[in-house]
Amino acid sequence: MAEKEGAIVKKGHEEGLKMALSLLEEYELPAGLLPLADVIEVWIKKLKGVKAKELMLWPPVGDIAVDLATGKIHFKSLAGITKTFPVEAFAAGQ
Repeated sequence: MAEKEGAIVKKGHEEGLKMALSLLEEYELPAGLLPLADVIEVWIKKLKGVKAKELMLWPPVGDIAVDLATGKIHFKSLAGITKTFPVEAFAAGQ
């Protein structure tokens, strides 16, 4: 286990995938929230990030919240931009 700026780091697909899935489960987030097909590394320092072989342009996200009552997941960027999606959009395999 490596460290990156005080964070725990898992390198490689197998170790990274295990860590990412356990974090999603721990924080009650949908299993399909992150692109996990080609995980390169996962690091955690307050759930800071996951690096994968996929390009997605998005401002840095500062907060993710799941509202189980409405079935919605809310993303708030550090710039104050908020996006809301149905939790089903992030089901595993989607």
